[in-house]
Parts: sequence; structure tokens; C-alpha cells
Amino acid sequence: MTPTRRRTLQAVGTAAITTLAGCLTGFQSNSQQSTEKYQLTIDQIQSSPVEHALYEPDDSPLFGDPAETALENILPAGRHTTYGYEPLPNDAYVESEGSFYQIKYIVTGRQQLERQVVRVDTVPQEQVPDDSILVETLERPSARVIKILHSYTVSGGESGSAELLRDDGYVLRRPSEGESRLASGELDGQVVTMTDSGPWAYRVEVTTEQLTETAHTALTVEVANSQGEFREVVFGSRIDADLSPSELPTEPREILEQAIANRTYSEEAPISGAFDRLLDLLGLGTVDTAENGKLLWYDDEFYRYGLYIDTE
Repeated sequence: MTPTRRRTLQAVGTAAITTLAGCLTGFQSNSQQSTEKYQLTIDQIQSSPVEHALYEPDDSPLFGDPAETALENILPAGRHTTYGYEPLPNDAYVESEGSFYQIKYIVTGRQQLERQVVRVDTVPQEQVPDDSILVETLERPSARVIKILHSYTVSGGESGSAELLRDDGYVLRRPSEGESRLASGELDGQVVTMTDSGPWAYRVEVTTEQLTETAHTALTVEVANSQGEFREVVFGSRIDADLSPSELPTEPREILEQAIANRTYSEEAPISGAFDRLLDLLGLGTVDTAENGKLLWYDDEFYRYGLYIDTE
């Protein structure tokens, strides 16, 4: 078996400590040692793997409506093109009339389009006018855009929402965004505040620009024509660990079942051989700091699990 990074580091660390013990005794007495804690978390998923794998649009106009429109156009064998955004998740599984499909995207070109772009400028608290608008009073399509720009501004462009922006502006692309107060121009020049009395206030600017937008075309690939066949697809593509009690060594099985019963199990480094073996079986053997959202099928039950390594 190829040594994992965890085993290698532990082995090297143990050897180094043994070799240098005499030299470091005086130093260690004056320094504080850190401890690594390995915490395995497991939560049961109430749906079946097949149900969990199938994509269903939500009922919101912002995301659900364009997703529903796209699905109507691509199932069972059509295409749907949008510019600058993808209304459906790539690689998601969907069902139609007893058959199962996977959504795929291809780029089918580019096009010059007129788009509205929203930007914000910070307004000092002492300059916030009495008629400023609280972001929570806006409808979702407008409020979401302002919150994304706020997150981008306060993080200095390092927030996770930065990828949603073109340079420093948010492009209105989705149908409900095009019908929002931002798109109507009603909020152009207005000051929007993030809290009733907090320090975050922004003057909104909405401009109309010619942009080159990428054409994203969605289509489907049939992967199964029965639920039984689709279950095998799901287990092959989405389940990270498929384990049974009879196949597990006794001690790793006991740790896993303890983790399931308590929803968590933890050990401090150096961890036991049984825990180390279980982490390998769960595909967590090379985790350095954290891994979550993994899926487990064990003893005919379905779980979500993860590993967190904290230094204390």
C-alpha cells in the first residue's frame, strides 16, 4: 500500500522526535506543543441515493423559472442556449418519462449583446441620506446583486462572489433580473444600506454596455432507462464509499458505527491504526485539513460525511 501523506508525516515526525529527543528536552520544556485533532462527522440522509442524485429546480423566479424553461427545451433530446450564464447545473441528473439523463454544457459561440451592469460606490456613514433604501426591503433579484457587490467590496475583491462579477460590476442576465428595480433604472443613483444604522452604504450605478457574451448550450445524455440501471450509475458516479459491515475489519467497523450513532468521532494525533484504516476506506486518507460533503452507503443506509483536522 502506498503510504498516505498522513502516515508519512507521522512516521517522519516520530523518527525525528526519537532522534532529537535528547537535544530538544531543554527546548521543549520552554515551548508549547500543538496537538492535531481528527474529527470524523457523519449525518444520515433521509432520501435514497437515487432521489438524492436527481436534480429538481427550486420554485423561485430567479433560479427556478429559467431552469424549468431550460429543462422543457432539452428533455428528452433538445437544446437550450443562454448567454453569459448557465441556468442548470452541469452534470446534474434528471428524469423524464422513466428514463434518466445527465445535463451537459457545450460552448457554441459568442455574441455581442446589450447588457445592464450594476456597480456600487461606498458612501460614508455621515453622508447617508434620509431616503436611503434598506437592502432587505428590495425584492430578491435586486437585493442579491447588492449583497454580492457588498461582499466583493468589503473583502477587497477576495470574496467567493468575485467570480460572479465582470471586473467590478454585476451583469444582469437572468430574466427576473431584467424585470427588477435595478433594471428599470429606479435604483440608479440611489443609496442602499446593508443595515438600519450600520457603516455599510452604497450608491448604486446602473449602466448599459455592449458585452461579448459566451453562448452556453445545454443538452442531455441518456444514462439509464430504468431506475435499477440508474441506481448503478449513481453508485458509480456519486457514492464515495460503499461499505458493508461484513467486509470491514472489527475495529474500524466499531469506530464507524460509533461515529454513526454519535454523528461524530474524534482522536488526537497520532491516531490509532483502526481509525487510520477507516479513514483510508472512506477515501479520507490523504486529507490535510478538511474534506466534507462525501457520500457513504453503509448497511443499507445513506450518509453524508467529512473529516476536519484542527490544530489545538
